[in-house]
Amino acid sequence: MNIQIINGPNLNLLGVREKSIYGDSSFESYLETLKSRYPQLNIAYYQSNVEGEIINKLHEIGFSFDGVVMNAGAYTHTSVAIADAIAAVKTPVVEVHISNVYKREEFRHHSMLAANCKGVIAGFGMDSYRLAIESLIAQ
Repeated sequence: MNIQIINGPNLNLLGVREKSIYGDSSFESYLETLKSRYPQLNIAYYQSNVEGEIINKLHEIGFSFDGVVMNAGAYTHTSVAIADAIAAVKTPVVEVHISNVYKREEFRHHSMLAANCKGVIAGFGMDSYRLAIESLIAQ
């Protein structure tokens, strides 16, 4: 089973930025935990701060991978283009958020992507990614 994790803008700074919200671990260290927990899966990782690059990655893997775990960061709330890319591919996408976006600023309460995703997982810290993978395995 091939799972692609896609992280959007500023998530390359996990472990450094806003530790009270996002914790003090880098995503790369958590990725190693996921890979060791799921040795039967091929878990690929991609991060970009650029909207078009995220769309290109969805197009590249969206017909061949078994699932996508997507944390689009702030693009979640603004990107019709990423929402359209999710709708255009056949690979199921699970939207994830490390923080509980509903406890944060009002603009974070709406996702442009959610209607095109299999589901949304938010507020469980890095464990949101594991929960998303579990949902893809169970499909």
